[in-house]
Amino acid sequence: MQLLPLFYLPNISWFSEFLKKDSEVILEKFENFPKQTFRNRTNIYGANGKLSLVIPINHTGKRLYKETEISYAENWQKQHWKSIKNAYQSSPYFEFYEDRFAKIYENQEQYLFDFNLKALEILLNLLKIDQNIQFTEKYEAETSALDLRQEFSAKKESKKNFENYYQIFSEKYGFIYDLSVCDLLFNLGPESLIYLRKSI
Repeated sequence: MQLLPLFYLPNISWFSEFLKKDSEVILEKFENFPKQTFRNRTNIYGANGKLSLVIPINHTGKRLYKETEISYAENWQKQHWKSIKNAYQSSPYFEFYEDRFAKIYENQEQYLFDFNLKALEILLNLLKIDQNIQFTEKYEAETSALDLRQEFSAKKESKKNFENYYQIFSEKYGFIYDLSVCDLLFNLGPESLIYLRKSI
């Protein structure tokens, strides 16, 4: 059993844990919201190298992740979608997935957790991954599960070694490891799931 956090357009190393066949995966729902993590940010490969997309949140004093509200003071959904389009519109599979991927940015979810869950469900559908998603029922500091809640850092590079795959701007800036899985999806298309399973 593995305990994972829920991220915004999760990175490849997160998916490599999520897809482990022999382990039941549970997503943490009742943790306090930690700042500066992938819970409200993701990295893509833009025309100038690695680009971080950050979802702004309302500072309401509530600390639970599942009660963390998204701020819509700025139209960040439009900005994020524009950044993704600019980054990947000339990638091999962008047009193939574009309309379904765009649905991630259609509705204004109140809570970050709900938005990330909806985005994950769309990604799983695009990747053709049929996996039952389970959640914690309360927060437990100590758990018998493999605890990966602090495993992924937005400030440090992943320790996992992934095979290089085609990236549009790699000739300019080299291969960038462990980006959002959407980088994999738009560049490898249906081969993405094979790549992820090989990375487990």
